[in-house]
Order: sequence, then C-alpha cells, then structure tokens
Amino acid sequence: MDALTVSALAFCFFTLLVLGIQQIKHTDDQMVASRVRKLKAKEVKEKLAQLNQNPGDRSPQPEFWRRVLTSASRLSPAMRLGRLVDKKLAEADVPLRGEEYVVLVLLSALVAGGFFATVSLNLGLGLAAAVVGGLAPHLLVNRIRTKRLLTFNSQIGDALVIMANSLRSGFSFLQAMDMVCKELPDPIRKEFSRTFREINLGTPTEEALQNLALRVKSDDLDLVVTAVLIQRQVGGNLAEVLDNIAETIRERIRIKGEVKTLTAQGRISGIVIGLLPLALVTFMLIINPAYIMTLFTNSIGLALVSAALLGQILGILLIKKIVNIEV
Repeated sequence: MDALTVSALAFCFFTLLVLGIQQIKHTDDQMVASRVRKLKAKEVKEKLAQLNQNPGDRSPQPEFWRRVLTSASRLSPAMRLGRLVDKKLAEADVPLRGEEYVVLVLLSALVAGGFFATVSLNLGLGLAAAVVGGLAPHLLVNRIRTKRLLTFNSQIGDALVIMANSLRSGFSFLQAMDMVCKELPDPIRKEFSRTFREINLGTPTEEALQNLALRVKSDDLDLVVTAVLIQRQVGGNLAEVLDNIAETIRERIRIKGEVKTLTAQGRISGIVIGLLPLALVTFMLIINPAYIMTLFTNSIGLALVSAALLGQILGILLIKKIVNIEV
C-alpha cells in the first residue's frame, strides 16, 4: 500500500471521526429542534385548514378591538372604577378586566345615546337611551352571574357524592377534588380545577377553599367549605359529613322548587303589572299618538307619568320582596 493511499485513508478516518463526535455532541439539540419544527408545521397546517374552512375569519378585527379596549382601559379613572367590579366579573366568569368592562359600559351608553339622539333629534330621548345603554351591560352581567350560580348550586350535590365515594375508596381530599374536575362539567369543574391548582402550587388548603367560597358566593358552597375546615381542625369522618351536607342541599333544592311553584302567581302578577303600562302606551302611540302625547308635553302629564313610574317601581319591588322566600 503506497503512501498516497495511506494518507487518503487517514484523512477519511479523522474526518469521519470529527463528524461523528460533532453528531453525538449535537444529537439532543437536533432532536429538540426537529420536534419543534414538526410541532410548528402541525400548528401551521391546522391554522391553514381553519382558514380554508372559514375564509371570512382572516380579518384580525377581534385582536384589533381587544388591543383598543386594553389601551382605553389603562386610563386612571377606568382603572379605579374597574377595581369595584372585578369581583362581580369574577363571580359571573366574564373574561374581562374591571377597567375593560367600565370602558365597554361607557361605549355602550355613548353609542346608544348618540344613535337615538341623531335619529330622533331629541336630546331627552338620547339621554334616556344612554342611561339604558349604560345599564344594559350591568343587567347582562347580573343575569349571567345568577344563571351560573344556579347551575353551580345544582351540581354541588353530585360533587359531594363523588367526593364522599372517593374518600371511602381510599383517595385523599385532593384526589377527590380531582375526580370532581374529571366527572362534572363547568362551572363546578372550572372552579374546583382552579382550587386544585392553587393547592398544588403551594397555597394552604384552607386558604384555597376560602378563596373558592369568595369567588362563587354560594350559600351551599359556604356550608361545604365550613364543614371541611372544621373537619380538618377537629377530625372526623369527612365522607359521612359530605353525605349529610349533600342530603341537606338536596332538600333545600326541593323546598326551593316547591316555593317557586307556590309563588308563581305572584311573580306572574309582577310581570303583568310591569309590562301592561308599557304595552298600553305603545298601543296608544300606534293608534292615536296625539291623544297620548299630551302626557309628555304637559307639565301635569309629566308629573302623572313620574308618579306612575314611581308606583310601578315600588309595586315591582314589593312583589319581589314578597315572593323571594329564603330557604
């Protein structure tokens, strides 16, 4: 074997040795990079498929309006007012910060007032529309909060049964909460999952349960949290305690249903009393506008309308007080 062949083989050997060492050194980095590229390619494919299925969704308008809303909410007055409604938004599970909600209320009032004032050329009507536009988000949030609370209360009994059975099977309290998160739908799954994450991140169990009670604002949940906190301090059979609370909650739900049935006539009376004057005024405006407009153009008529509105509000409040029976 001549010297040229030996030199070529030595060169190839050392070249392959260097490449092999470099390959071994960077194998992990290349594997990670390859996985990231695959994930990115998969994500891009999914986004392209969504765009192909929904061509009209290409516009980034939601992102734009969210940035505008966030920028407007950074104003000092909006931030101060926003702190007052953060708790209510959390109870309603509305994905907005308090200052963003304040900006939306102001925009709703301005748009409603400006629209009706421009269309009718009546400043008074515009102001009334602005008031209604400002109150509408508040009423909507209250309705969402009430509906969510009713759904949550209807799920507590099932959650307690699951937790009690899990504890009897040998699970810990945290594992029982995790079972509730897996077995039941929202909103109780979301709230229990948040509490479960708080405990896993180091928050004391007692503090996490108290935070849960403060977020939801449910009398039934307050009863559960109080019983669990007492049991953790003095001991006892937690499964039996949860079963007793579940039975109590089921009886309360049954009694509430009976009360709602017995007070249905009073609630319907309140609805009729509230809607009948509005329906009558609308009917008169359509049939004979000149006849009914005297009430709104004469000082005595305005006084009578104000007294009628005050009587309506008082009547609705009294009926609501009568039919709302605490159980």
